[in-house]
Amino acid sequence: MLIDLRSDTFTKPTPEMLETMMNADVGDDVFGEDPTVNQLESLGATMFGMEAALFCPSGTMTNQIAIKCHTLPGNEVICEKNSHVYIYEGGGIAFNSSCQVKPIDGNRGRITATQVLDSINSVDIHKPVSALVSIENTSNRGGGSCYEISELQSIKEVCLNNNVKLHLDGARIWNALVARQQNPLHYGEIFDSISICLSKGLGAPVGSLLLGNHEFIYKARRVRKVFGGGMRQAGYLAAAGLFALENNISRLEIDHLHAKIIGDALRKKDFVSNMLPIETNMIIFEVSGKFDAKSFSAYLKERNVFCIPISSSQVRMVTHLDISSEMVNHLTALISTIQ
Repeated sequence: MLIDLRSDTFTKPTPEMLETMMNADVGDDVFGEDPTVNQLESLGATMFGMEAALFCPSGTMTNQIAIKCHTLPGNEVICEKNSHVYIYEGGGIAFNSSCQVKPIDGNRGRITATQVLDSINSVDIHKPVSALVSIENTSNRGGGSCYEISELQSIKEVCLNNNVKLHLDGARIWNALVARQQNPLHYGEIFDSISICLSKGLGAPVGSLLLGNHEFIYKARRVRKVFGGGMRQAGYLAAAGLFALENNISRLEIDHLHAKIIGDALRKKDFVSNMLPIETNMIIFEVSGKFDAKSFSAYLKERNVFCIPISSSQVRMVTHLDISSEMVNHLTALISTIQ
């Protein structure tokens, strides 16, 4: 039995999703004529109460397009210091938008309205213009931590008062919505743009949506073309996204439960410490004593369990729809035997 907990990006389409993809009605999306892409974009925008959406190959692309649309060269982007847009997108903010970043030292990947206010530059020709705040929910390096709506509303108020745009990197927003029982329409009221991923916990093989108003999405479509993201008969991929939105959101509760069960088993071991609170589908913990992160990951790999060392002492596991209850039981039994 192979148990792959490296990421929720390792999910594979179910037979039902594959059948939906094979039967998709397609056209040329660059001409705006792929009916399945258009349906997916409409559904995504409606779910969050936003005017329009744009289908892209990846969440990195939707984030980078949003940053490009919201900023001018020489502007500054404010985000938490461990944000995906800052440390995991290949320096894209500098390369694509010619902007610099002001990283904030947050709490498990989350920042506060007070921190945002303190980070916005005053009007001074010596300083870059603070143009954009980017929020990540859930936070990857924060162990799948979630924001409260009230804090996001406070951050929005700060942005409005200071003429700063607000973007959501919602790669795992579905996990946050399920875990906190939040309404996606509230997010549409708060953010100027939202990136939502279809290829992680929802199980689609590829794709993300960028949401915003009509003017923003028109601009984003032009930037997508420049970035090389215009796809042709993309409806085959969009069909998987539609299936995911219609079938795989509520089941994320199962992934969250599996993560908590695995976390409970790990906490019983004396070589495990400093586990981040498990709010969604991520387990991040430190190992010490007989193991470091690499040796512990290697030990599990020899037993067909895959996870990722994310620092010299930290290990990350991520549950997803391809992790069954049987696998979780097998893993917890294995953990119990480790001395």
